[in-house]
Amino acid sequence: MAGLAFMAHGTQKLLGFPATERATETFSLSWIAGVIELVCGALIALGLLTRPAAFLSSGLMAFAYWMAHAPRDFFPVNNGGDAAILYCFFFLYLVFAGPGPLSIDRIRGADH
Repeated sequence: MAGLAFMAHGTQKLLGFPATERATETFSLSWIAGVIELVCGALIALGLLTRPAAFLSSGLMAFAYWMAHAPRDFFPVNNGGDAAILYCFFFLYLVFAGPGPLSIDRIRGADH
């Protein structure tokens, strides 16, 4: 579910779904983040290349927090960065824990 929710951020930035008033300029930082969110979110949801996708996603969310949220206010509840923090640490957990038993990685024996 975290992968699907993360993927929705990418579909919004790149495909305009769900609808938003913000436009994302091609090859901007937001556009690159959208590509990572869309691709890595799908990979995490499927359990395919889970550890590298989670590592990249965790780093993206740490970067997003410190670049976009932290400068607004010290407290995450005030700066809107609580979701970025949660995604960051959940994906970091997946880097070490690996995919679940029903993942494609486990089915194909790629993750021991």
